[in-house]
Amino acid sequence: MAQTISKDIPLSEITLRRYEKPSAYTKRELTRKICLSIGLLQPGDSRDIIVDILQVMLNNKSKRVLMNSEEIRELVIASRKKQKLPIKGVASSNVRRQLKRLRDIYLVENIRNQYRIAEFEELHVIFKKQIKDFYLKNILERVEEYFKEIK
Repeated sequence: MAQTISKDIPLSEITLRRYEKPSAYTKRELTRKICLSIGLLQPGDSRDIIVDILQVMLNNKSKRVLMNSEEIRELVIASRKKQKLPIKGVASSNVRRQLKRLRDIYLVENIRNQYRIAEFEELHVIFKKQIKDFYLKNILERVEEYFKEIK
């Protein structure tokens, strides 16, 4: 009789990818590389609405404006039209799902159903403090515990 194995569910996970050094990219291309680099977007994926959502959030960071998901959605649609990109993936439910993914990786925060880049901080600072020094450190420590335990 086959033994049932419980499904292993990670407490946290992150995908990191290394690309060439940033050079003469447009702001959207840089945002896309960030999304690819931290696993928010898969290589070759044409469904890249998360790039536009993050870009809208970054564009409004300096204004220190909090936006609800519908305002973000409207700005994403306008941005995609301006760049002559297909208007795909802009359903309200998908925008909220992508915002949750950005929240889960600590880039965006939600305050009473209003969203902003975390503390209106620069992305490289958020990456260092939240992802590198906190999130990644905890994952690496746990992986190391497994390596030590295996003897």
